[in-house]
Amino acid sequence: MLTDTEIKVTGVDALVAALGEVQTEKFIALIQREPFDYTQWRRTLWPEKSIEEISEAAMKLRKAKQ
Repeated sequence: MLTDTEIKVTGVDALVAALGEVQTEKFIALIQREPFDYTQWRRTLWPEKSIEEISEAAMKLRKAKQ
């Protein structure tokens, strides 16, 4: 199991890889500035997919990157 610090570092690394440094900082600023409910956001992000489908896709992507 990852520590809280490891999770934060991994998350920021993923954001930087996907968005670049400037857009990552903008994303973090947006999250901190607004009230944010992750559960609600997740429900509206991919409403047509189940959590099992999202998990399976994430696992496939992780294996592909290894």
